[in-house]
Amino acid sequence: MQVLEEYYEDLLNINTRGNKREINHSIHYHPYEPTPYSALEELFRHYEVQSNDHIVDFGCGKGRLIFYINYHFHAPVTGIEMNNAFFEAATKNRDCYSKKTHRNSDAIHFHRCLAEQYTIQPDDNRFYFFNPFSIQIFRKVLNNILLSVEDHRREMDLIFYYASDEYTYFLEQHTEFELLKEVQLPKLYAKNNYERFLIYRLKYS
Repeated sequence: MQVLEEYYEDLLNINTRGNKREINHSIHYHPYEPTPYSALEELFRHYEVQSNDHIVDFGCGKGRLIFYINYHFHAPVTGIEMNNAFFEAATKNRDCYSKKTHRNSDAIHFHRCLAEQYTIQPDDNRFYFFNPFSIQIFRKVLNNILLSVEDHRREMDLIFYYASDEYTYFLEQHTEFELLKEVQLPKLYAKNNYERFLIYRLKYS
């Protein structure tokens, strides 16, 4: 696993490793932890992203998912991060990533704000959550997403890694999102059933 982490960090010319001292001092926002590269590989073996999709990562930290998706799928990506230190690290990583890969940095955006303060854009259609905040914040974010659909109807997916029971219960009991796909992580899921991705798609009546 460590070899894979080092491989991708070098390939993308970024530093997104986590540090246990790097925390958000809030009961609603959870500590920083990047999605393992091995997990991302497994997710995208089973879930397809197109170059015209627009991905938003809520609680993006230093931007690991952002750069991984842009590199492999050439898709526009947006990271939302409330922590100033993580935001600065992400923007620094963008400069390093663009310098090495020669990718257009105009397709990579970072916003330093609370997740619920981000204005959902008309083209945003894929939203990623790695258990970034409490159910109270999630409900506000989801409401913003649904309001945007009223103005700009489009296919809409929510992607969760390590989804909390509160998230899934709320989605399944109180929204029109339906489970599209479950991607279990080999070996890890047998020991911990949170080691999976859940992908929900909005169902239109």
